[in-house]
Amino acid sequence: MIEKKIVYFEKPGRENTEACLKVALERLEEGDIKDVVVATTSGETGLLFAEALKDRDINLIAVTHSYGFKEPNTIEISPEMVEKIESLGARVYTGTMITHSLETAFTKKFSGLYPTLMVAQSLRRFGEGPKVCCEIVMMAADAGLVPEGKEVLAVAGTARGADTVMTIKAAASKRFLDLKVMEILAKPRG
Repeated sequence: MIEKKIVYFEKPGRENTEACLKVALERLEEGDIKDVVVATTSGETGLLFAEALKDRDINLIAVTHSYGFKEPNTIEISPEMVEKIESLGARVYTGTMITHSLETAFTKKFSGLYPTLMVAQSLRRFGEGPKVCCEIVMMAADAGLVPEGKEVLAVAGTARGADTVMTIKAAASKRFLDLKVMEILAKPRG
């Protein structure tokens, strides 16, 4: 039996980011994981992890919101922040978010519930961070930035910062049913 403790946060949010970094670093000490995927909107969380992992043999992918996520023709991360993160050896990936695809447009226009949105809502039963962890791992796998079938460390949060750390067996979105949550290392209780 493998005995691990889950770190629970009283509330979701960015105030848990440093604690998530600590949990992630402790998990990486086990030595079996070489890929880390981190959600980052403004780039702050991506930069924090890039600085902490810069001298390690870790493939760090910072996943941003897509262009137009907040409003048309904009992106929330600045080119300067992308450059800072990448200068530390990490990669920044911007792509279509798995659960914010064409179905979101149909839902807004025609109402109803579509499969991708049902998956998103189901994953949210564990919290926003766990949903995003699953999503960013699939995005990174879709882009060929992490290998399918390998366990990766995923870090995400609720709105800004990080409040969730999970180990996930990576799968591309086309093979979503092969994606496996192996460990929940930290998450908010609420």
